[in-house]
Amino acid sequence: MRRANITGLTWHNIDSERRIAWVWPDEAKAGKPIAVPLNADALALLKERFEKKDKHGNCVRDARYVFTYRKQPIMRTTTKAWFTACTRAGIDEGFTFHDLRHTWASWHVMGGTPLEVLRQLGGWADMTMVLRYAHLAPGYVAAYAENVSLTISPTSHDDVSEDYQEEPSDMGWLNGLEPSTTGITIQGSTN
Repeated sequence: MRRANITGLTWHNIDSERRIAWVWPDEAKAGKPIAVPLNADALALLKERFEKKDKHGNCVRDARYVFTYRKQPIMRTTTKAWFTACTRAGIDEGFTFHDLRHTWASWHVMGGTPLEVLRQLGGWADMTMVLRYAHLAPGYVAAYAENVSLTISPTSHDDVSEDYQEEPSDMGWLNGLEPSTTGITIQGSTN
């Protein structure tokens, strides 16, 4: 979620039963609704906020907004509390609230989240922004490397020409020239 989606988050945006926080079209940058899946940590935080009471047992949450200070919605994030929290966490000066979104996306990619799934989670309209994070997990494409493999089937002298009976390492197409489709198999293919 973007800063405005978080600071403006209201309790009616939360569907804890379905584990979703809704960003309505008028609140979304792209003008489309976004269903933000909530993990266990997010649900625990929301539950804590919802049930928060003062020392006398009185509810201290605002009836409308999720994140408040003295029962007032938080409108700014670059406050003394923000800078104090950054210092306490050992985060360098210049770290912005929006950097949390970049960190979140980076962690997803490094954790193996497919880029299309990240696009949906982040509410991006297209892949342009998402591709900025792809370099953080170059191995995510490694699993697909075996989808196409080269196999050289044993052949008898009778069914191939004399030119084709060379050792595989001496064949030009194995040294960078474009091969014919002979010997190429698609993994999982029955052909």
